[in-house]
Amino acid sequence: MTKNELADGVAQRTGLAGTQARQALEAAIDLISDELAAGGEVALAGFGKFSVSNRAARQGRNPSTGATIQIAASKAAKFSAASALKKRLN
Repeated sequence: MTKNELADGVAQRTGLAGTQARQALEAAIDLISDELAAGGEVALAGFGKFSVSNRAARQGRNPSTGATIQIAASKAAKFSAASALKKRLN
């Protein structure tokens, strides 16, 4: 499902116009992104939790040369599904 398909589904279920549903979806995505960028979490009851995972710096290997390289520390978005969502999937 693409973002446009998701927005169309929201429009159908809520009775909003398609452009309003797209704007609402964009606003929700922006709010989640802003909160994660600030180091926070976003918990949606019955769906799951978005959080930030810190990855430590580590050594790796260049697969073509075999040379050891240093991989910098980084942050990544993480999603943990709520138990209600897990039950619905199984």
